[in-house]
Amino acid sequence: MHKYTRAIGFGEEISGSMIRKVEEEVRTEFTSHERRILDESTDYCEFRKIIGERLELALYGVEDLDENFEKEYSIPVFQGKGITTYADVIVEKKIDKEAYVGICEDARVDISLMFYLQNPMEYVRELQSGNLGKKKTSVTLSALACEGTVLLPVTKNEKDKKEQREEFRNRMMLVSAARKGDSEAIETLTLKDMDTYQKVSKRVVTEDIFSIIDTYFMPYGVECDLYSIMGEILDMDLVINEVTREKIMVLTLDANEMIFDLCIPKTKIFGEPAVGRRFKANIWLQGKINFS
Repeated sequence: MHKYTRAIGFGEEISGSMIRKVEEEVRTEFTSHERRILDESTDYCEFRKIIGERLELALYGVEDLDENFEKEYSIPVFQGKGITTYADVIVEKKIDKEAYVGICEDARVDISLMFYLQNPMEYVRELQSGNLGKKKTSVTLSALACEGTVLLPVTKNEKDKKEQREEFRNRMMLVSAARKGDSEAIETLTLKDMDTYQKVSKRVVTEDIFSIIDTYFMPYGVECDLYSIMGEILDMDLVINEVTREKIMVLTLDANEMIFDLCIPKTKIFGEPAVGRRFKANIWLQGKINFS
């Protein structure tokens, strides 16, 4: 079982036999199904079944002419809303299985943002048609978390918020220029980072680190699409896993001005979530490329 299947309501107490039963239902009672030809006798198949609002279980594998299906892997899918970024995306296939990772450079985060691609069949279809480079694309990101913590917000007045927004936008412009090779922008960013480090080092002696850092978005662990994040809760909703009846919280977060939705079992949240408070968790980042 995929570790983050717990994020959509299949907890640790769910047995392997139940998961296998659910996977069989995904194959036989699917909500959507796509396939593409591998050779004369084999198709590569994707089966999906909706198990709750915006929650899905996806099953991948090969099927022969006699409809004998051999599972390759299954994953939980949480569908995001809206558009997260219009940044250009590079897609790379994983070595060990028929799965893809998207990579985009968004100036709001100082890293190459990598995510598990939710619509691999559509991507391969666009790639094989030769229309991929002719279409404008956007990305809708979403996140899955097995557990997380609610933190109180950092108190700021309107002047502080305005200065923070201006400083963030100035940094975005510098990052964009630095990525294009602007040596002056690179030098300015280096000096700003050194200055920030000195200020934080002095404050952290007497203050808690989370009273200094408002939000963050940074890599976590050895997998490329895992991140540690902290963001402000903008909205929240409650959905139900129709199989296990577990309650799943859907939080809309703003982390480094990157707005995306996150799902997490309600029982695995430490603290009481509310709009305006912050939420901290380790996440598995997913994304859907929208082909226009």
